[in-house]
Amino acid sequence: MFDMSSIGIAWGSVLMLVMMIGLLLTGMQLAFVTGFVAIFFTLCWFGPDALPLIASRTYSFASGYVFLAVPMFVLMAALLDRSGIAKDLFDAMKSVGRKVRGGVAVQTLLVAVLLASMSGVIGGETVLLGILALPQMLRLGYDRKLAIGTTCAGGALGTMLPPSIVLIIYGMTASVSIGDLFKASFVPAFILAGCYIAYVLIRCKLNPALAPLPSDSDEQDEPEVSYFKALFFPLLSVAVVLGSIYTGIASVTEASALGVVGIMISAIIRGEMNVKMLKESAIATMRTCGMIMWIGIGASALVGIYNLMGGINFVEEVILGLSGGSAMGTLLIMMVILLVLGMFLDWVGVALLTMPIFVPIITGLGFDPIWFGVVFCLNMQVSFLSPPFGPAAFYLKSVAPKDISLGEIFTSLLPFIALQVFVLSLVIVFPDLAMWWK
Repeated sequence: MFDMSSIGIAWGSVLMLVMMIGLLLTGMQLAFVTGFVAIFFTLCWFGPDALPLIASRTYSFASGYVFLAVPMFVLMAALLDRSGIAKDLFDAMKSVGRKVRGGVAVQTLLVAVLLASMSGVIGGETVLLGILALPQMLRLGYDRKLAIGTTCAGGALGTMLPPSIVLIIYGMTASVSIGDLFKASFVPAFILAGCYIAYVLIRCKLNPALAPLPSDSDEQDEPEVSYFKALFFPLLSVAVVLGSIYTGIASVTEASALGVVGIMISAIIRGEMNVKMLKESAIATMRTCGMIMWIGIGASALVGIYNLMGGINFVEEVILGLSGGSAMGTLLIMMVILLVLGMFLDWVGVALLTMPIFVPIITGLGFDPIWFGVVFCLNMQVSFLSPPFGPAAFYLKSVAPKDISLGEIFTSLLPFIALQVFVLSLVIVFPDLAMWWK
């Protein structure tokens, strides 16, 4: 068999990148692309005797105890999507929408924060808000771009707010405490949500035509809501999950199981739990976790082989060379790489492909890997909204009125992307915003 190691790590890296791009352009899934490339380079660089290394890498990824938290939080989101909790939450916040210009948009963002604190998965939240909030804002005469942008950006907050699946995957990949990541992301997440709310209020103050106040007839059409039923169970779930993690009573994995039990009990008390709901939630959870697992297996194998080839040292030399050895320059180059990759790849693939390489470099430069996890998560926030493949936009498009095009959604998201980049810059310049708890 041809010994490719003779071409050197530089040309090997180029060939690996070209192969991945070429296979992705054929429409092959990322999980299978990374797996195929990993096996190809294992055979051609090291020989058949090295194949067991791939098996050991994939086993170590799949058998991690903390990985159990992922299906639990995804199941929480699936149960939440199929219950009436989100609708009652939105209705309970309607007093905000009555009194303040732009209030329904603010109401949408507040509900988004609560939903994000309960599940940590963006797909369901974006769809729920697209069904509940977007039609109401359009009916009340809100500016289309403001309504679309608020709904889509609010639905993506689940990537930042604990219990974020993004933070869990980063913690597994970087081998850092997920509980510490949750603590570190708390303040930046609320700063981001606060920036969204401030943007909506300021724009509506400057141009009242963007958000008409509801008329008396609009208020009469709204059903009466039981505030206890609407708020008690969601707030209790948030308190149980995050409270048990922050106080150290339970690990992230244990807290995720508590969250599932809490949502199920809430659904039973509300009279919404049935076999169909459980079956649909379980199927949705298996689909999502299956995707994460397959991408993780392929990415773990590829990164493991690349490391054995000397890839980490090569990437470190290239990035440090481009930055002139500056720590901040190196960080900014990484941010650009992540932003570009995030436009084209799923965040799971971005995390699993880059973090095993980037985190050792960051740690060697003296940066805190917990802080870098928050920075990475903020970077992925941008990718969720950014064209051409921003997933949040596609989730919203699936439930938006037919006259709303994908192009209009992406255009509406531009101010919110700018706010995300602003908050990302804040956390980079002022690390204590993430490390306040230390």
